Amino acid sequence: VNFTSLHLLWRTDAVIDVPPCPFSDMMMVMPVNDLQSWEPGRLVKGERLMRCKLASVHRLFDLYGWAQLGHTCLTLRVNKEQEHFLVLPDGLAYSEVTGSSLVKVNLLGEVVERGSTNLGVDLDKFSLHSAIYSARPDVRCLLHLQTPASAAVSNMKSGLLPLSHEALLVGEVAYYDYNGVMEQEEERVELQKSLGPTCKVLVLRNHGIVALGETVEEAFYSIYHIQAACQIQVSALCCSGGEQNLIMLDRSAHRPAPAGTVGWAGSTFGPMSKSRTGEHEFEALMRTLDNLGYRTGYAYRFPLLLERSRTRRDVEVPATVTSFYPFDEDGGHPALRHQFVNKQQQERTRWLNTPNTYQKINQEQASPGHQRTVWMKTEENDQAGSTAIKIENPNQFVPLFTNPREVIETRNKIRQQNRQDMKTAGPQSQVLAGVINEDSPPSPESPPQLPPEPEPPNPFNELTDQALEEYRQEVQKKQHTGTNGISLYITST
Repeated sequence: VNFTSLHLLWRTDAVIDVPPCPFSDMMMVMPVNDLQSWEPGRLVKGERLMRCKLASVHRLFDLYGWAQLGHTCLTLRVNKEQEHFLVLPDGLAYSEVTGSSLVKVNLLGEVVERGSTNLGVDLDKFSLHSAIYSARPDVRCLLHLQTPASAAVSNMKSGLLPLSHEALLVGEVAYYDYNGVMEQEEERVELQKSLGPTCKVLVLRNHGIVALGETVEEAFYSIYHIQAACQIQVSALCCSGGEQNLIMLDRSAHRPAPAGTVGWAGSTFGPMSKSRTGEHEFEALMRTLDNLGYRTGYAYRFPLLLERSRTRRDVEVPATVTSFYPFDEDGGHPALRHQFVNKQQQERTRWLNTPNTYQKINQEQASPGHQRTVWMKTEENDQAGSTAIKIENPNQFVPLFTNPREVIETRNKIRQQNRQDMKTAGPQSQVLAGVINEDSPPSPESPPQLPPEPEPPNPFNELTDQALEEYRQEVQKKQHTGTNGISLYITST
C-alpha cells in the first residue's frame, strides 16, 4: 500500500473498488453430516460414513470448480450383497449436498431410499455407472469428471499423453466411444471389453473421464491427478504448437512414487499400519473442510499431532487452580473421583496380572487358640508347604491329548441333568431292583409277569464217578509228558 492509497482511504468523496473476500460466502455453510435426525434402522452398517464421504467429495468438486450441471455423476456402492448405490438426486447442486440428501438406488436405478429431498434420479446418467458396476464387482466408487481440460483431452485422438508426473500416476487408461446413454446390451458388452479387469481410468470420447476406485479415497486421488495431467497437457499443446514438439516420459524409466505408504499410525492401529491409496491426502482435505465449518463427519484414521508423554509438575499449576474447584451435588470433585476410580481399576488389573506366587499362611498369636491369616510371598515363607506354581495358561492343568469336543459334550450332559433334576446317587443295582419288584405287589396297570425260563441241563450230571476218574488221570498224564492242555480240577462230592 502506497501513500496515495492511504490518502484516498481518508477522503470521504473517494470511490474505492474493494474486491470481495473470497471466503465471505463460507462463513455460514450447510454441514455435510446432518444424519443425527435419521433413524439408525434405516442405515446399513457403514452407510453413515459412506454418505458423509460422498457428500464431502461433492463439496470438494464444488470448491475446486469441477462441478457440472446435469453432465456428471458421482456414485458409491453401499454393499455388494444387495447392490445398492448412493447417487446425487437430479436438480441438487454440488454445494447443497449433505449426507441425508443422497438417494439410495439399486442396479436398475430404482429408488430404495429417497433421502431427505423430494427429488428423483436421472436414469440416463446412472446407466453408465450401472454398466461399470456390473462389469467390475471390485469397484466401489465412480467419479465422472467433465471439466474443460478433461473434456479437451477426451476429444484428442492421442488421448492422455505421458507428459507429466501426474499422468504417470494415473496408470493404465482405457478408452470407450460413449454416446451419452447406455441402453443396449451390446454397448455394455463393448464397455466391459474396453475397460478390462484391472483398469481404473476410463476416457469417454467427447464426454470426459471416469475414475474407478476400491475406496472413495482412491477414486478422488485418481481424479485429482487426472485433472492436473489434463491441464498440463492442454497447456503444453497450446504453447508448443503440436505433439511433435513435446517430450514424452518413458514409463519404464520415469516410475512414479508408489501410492500407499507404510508409516507410524499411532497406538490405536498398532506400531505399523499400511495406508490405502490416497488416504493421507483425503484426510488432509477433510481436515480443511472441517476447519472451514463443513462438519464432514469423517472418521480420521491417522492422528495429526504426535502425542508426547509429559510429566505434570506442581509448580506449573497455579495455586488458585489447586485450591478452589467446583463440587458436585454429593460434595465431591468429579476429577478427583475419576482419578480415584482409575487408580482402583489399575490396582485391580495389577493384582489380576500378578503371578500366583502368594500363599495363605496361618500365624499363631500370643494368646493360645488364636490364629491370624496373612498372604505371604513364596520366597518369604519359611514354613513347610506346597510349592507355588505360576499359572501362565488357562489350560495349564488340562490333561494332554484331551479332545475338546468330548469335554464340551460331557459338560452339556451335566448341564442337561442339572436342568432336568436327574441327579442320582450312582448306578442302580439290578439285583436289588429285581428283589424289590418281586416283593412289591403287581399293579393292575402293569403287564402280566411271564414264567421264568428253564435252566439248561448240566452235562456232568450224566457222568459216573469212574468216567470222571479216568478223565482226571488222562489230564494228569498229559501234564507230566509236557503236552499242552487244559487243566481241569474236578472235585467229587
